[in-house]
Amino acid sequence: MTASPIVVGVDGSAHAMSAVRWAAEEAALHHAPLHLVHAIGIGWDLGPRLGVVTLRNQAYHDEGVAALTTAEHLSRQAAEPDALDVSVDLVWPAPVSVLAKKSRTARRLVVGSRGMDAIDRALLGSVSGALVRRSVCPIVVIPPNDLPPRDKPIVVGVDGSSASVRAIDVAFDEAAIRNVEVVAVLAWTAPENHTDDTEMAEHAQAVLAQSLAGYAEKYPQVPTRRIVAEDDPARRLLQESENAQLVVVGSRGRRGLAGFTLGSVSRAVLDRATVPVLVARPHC
Repeated sequence: MTASPIVVGVDGSAHAMSAVRWAAEEAALHHAPLHLVHAIGIGWDLGPRLGVVTLRNQAYHDEGVAALTTAEHLSRQAAEPDALDVSVDLVWPAPVSVLAKKSRTARRLVVGSRGMDAIDRALLGSVSGALVRRSVCPIVVIPPNDLPPRDKPIVVGVDGSSASVRAIDVAFDEAAIRNVEVVAVLAWTAPENHTDDTEMAEHAQAVLAQSLAGYAEKYPQVPTRRIVAEDDPARRLLQESENAQLVVVGSRGRRGLAGFTLGSVSRAVLDRATVPVLVARPHC
């Protein structure tokens, strides 16, 4: 049975090439195929009956071929060439629809945080934002900074919701394959007029303990550090990310702990993180 691929969006920008490097290393770690996709964005997929309608433009086609050639070369530099199964795909429809469709069968979808320019066909900034909402598989957004060392820990946001359970699953899976520590962060803010901080803190500790139950037995080789703090959740995750290689968050959260809805936290972390951010999906 063929392993699900790591799919990465390519547009020729420096941001996208950082995504290619990260995705190539990820594919090598997971022994998964790497699939490079350049979506030109001047075509429309009208479904299986009508097919794809395109406005052919040779210059855009040639740009896409050049971007994919560069990306394939870069991916083979980033990982052991013989250990990496790389395929490329040049398609005419818009990036969001193409990549969202490919996410249905992908292990990970990887995109840069920004694209080449303000043109819709190449703007991976808008693409990444849309795909965070539409991707079926976990999506990783790569910032333009130098990629952090692979021996740093993985930070995961916890709030007790089903989405955060999926985030914890992914975080431990990634940590195990890298032989690094998981830093589990539950930050909370007290509701207005709430006076019993001790009760809130005890509840937060209990939620974190319950959320992590069983992982020490399932992943005995993965050290775990727990952080419970009264703080803005996004700010605390960003603080912990400064010494991390990856931040993992859920696609949405819960309102049981005031101030920690992972939907809004995820958005804030994605906007400001200087390390890769993985948004886990609850049903993948």
